[in-house]
Amino acid sequence: MKPKSTRIKSIDILRGVIMVLMALDHVRAYFNYGSFFSDPTNLETTTPVLFFTRFITHFCAPVFVFLAGTSAFLYGYRKTKKEVFNFLFTRGIWLIFLEIVVNNLIWTFDLNYSFLILQVIWTIGICMVCLSFLIYLPKKVILAIGIILVAGHNALDGIVLEGQSFQSIIWYILHQGKFFVFSPDSILYIHYPILPWIGLMALGYLFGTFYQNGFNVAVRKKWLLYLGFSAIILFFVLRLSNVYGDLVPWTYQETTAKTIISFFNVTKYPPSLLYLCITMGPALLFLYTIETTKNKVTNFFLVFGRVPLFYYFLHMFVIHSLAIVSILIFGGHWQDMIIDAESFLNKNLLSYGYSLFAVYLIWIGVILLIYPICKKYMIYKANNKDKWWLSYL
Repeated sequence: MKPKSTRIKSIDILRGVIMVLMALDHVRAYFNYGSFFSDPTNLETTTPVLFFTRFITHFCAPVFVFLAGTSAFLYGYRKTKKEVFNFLFTRGIWLIFLEIVVNNLIWTFDLNYSFLILQVIWTIGICMVCLSFLIYLPKKVILAIGIILVAGHNALDGIVLEGQSFQSIIWYILHQGKFFVFSPDSILYIHYPILPWIGLMALGYLFGTFYQNGFNVAVRKKWLLYLGFSAIILFFVLRLSNVYGDLVPWTYQETTAKTIISFFNVTKYPPSLLYLCITMGPALLFLYTIETTKNKVTNFFLVFGRVPLFYYFLHMFVIHSLAIVSILIFGGHWQDMIIDAESFLNKNLLSYGYSLFAVYLIWIGVILLIYPICKKYMIYKANNKDKWWLSYL
């Protein structure tokens, strides 16, 4: 039976594309040589292929967060504010729980939870809780808050705190991020400072206005073009000037390739204004391009875009499990792939890994492996809308 859905296809296709790209980054993290302890954006050690393998996955988190806001608007524009608040608040708390309890277990396979990482699911959860309160404000106020948080947070880059005071911890969560080593068997990594993400989800929420029933398609496409090109132009203007918009200015390097890498090496943690411009700009243009496109390729990506949370946990479990299988086949200690605090601090996986060619092959294999599972779940979810719990997975 074909799934029945009133969802916006172009939005789900875009979400599906970025989720497939997300799998590439996660496969690289678990399979590429030295990936556990090296930065693919480090100018001293990276290569053009490695850098742009990482760069193309920069689109994932911002599009994921932005479209979560858009989906919240589309879910609620015919419901009462109280209904939308209840959904966003409870879903946000649920996502925070999933990040801490489920996602950490899948990423580490550590039953003792000695290495806790607060990543994108945590961020989306907190942003949804914040959005549940923002929806009571006038749209112009939400817009102002979104722009200020996205465009203005880089003015706070100079504020750097240390220690473990309550004030410091709040700042680490909001803007700075922090890697805590409490003891040899207890680590906490606040990986995604949330301040600009809250603003991005708020803007995504307002963006849903363009997709409500009856909105003029021609007007929507004009706005997609305008906003998409404006974001890209703003990126180049600000980046070339090196005045504002990113924590790390670009510099001329000894080779043209490294200079280009330096130019596009924008900050993700927290996401700088330039980072969000160069990722969201092309994403909006992509929405413009596929407004009415329908073929086998878009149908393929549509599947992943309609079951995002299910896909996220499934693909991470498969990737981590395959990493254990590979280390058994090619030699090594499978216990090293149980990423607890002790193994991470001892750098047990420092010499582990495979070439980027292998990474790309494994990535394709993972996507093909989980596609039929996601498709079955998509059909089940679409044909069982009466089951309220499906909206939480």
